[in-house]
Amino acid sequence: MKKEYVSLWLLGAVLFLCSVHARGLRRCLISMDMHHVEESFREIKRAIQAKDTFQNVTILSASETLHSIKPEDVCCVTKSLLEFYVDRVFKDHQEVNPQILRKVSSIANSFLYMQKALQQCEQRLCHCGQKATNATRIIHDNYSQLEVRSAAIKSLGELDLFLAWIGKNHEGTSTA
Repeated sequence: MKKEYVSLWLLGAVLFLCSVHARGLRRCLISMDMHHVEESFREIKRAIQAKDTFQNVTILSASETLHSIKPEDVCCVTKSLLEFYVDRVFKDHQEVNPQILRKVSSIANSFLYMQKALQQCEQRLCHCGQKATNATRIIHDNYSQLEVRSAAIKSLGELDLFLAWIGKNHEGTSTA
């Protein structure tokens, strides 16, 4: 009888630890004020989207790419999309309006900060499952199908989708 209770207790403890571990991987990021990033984007969204000549094409929202990510893959996808924006989108974007350029630079700096914070998550095993790998590959493929300048504008115009996804998947870890 005692063995049954001990076995059930051990099983419960293992399940609890696994759920805490998975939750920790999902919420491994964003100890920063996301409101600032969202506000910066809102201030330039209309101007960026007005430059988008491919209204019927999407990069991030194609086939609900972000919405199909499992909780255990959130860390990986967040890491990959931050790299995507920092290494490709922000570098490829060419802006002549100094006000918009300042806001884009501010967002880029926030993304760099988030990347550094995410490195701590990676040390705790940032899992990349097949769906996560496929989702980020689709986003990169969608970007590569457009001319570089158009792809950068399109991705910046869809930044609200990524910010909303971060907010949903990292809620409780950001300070607002």
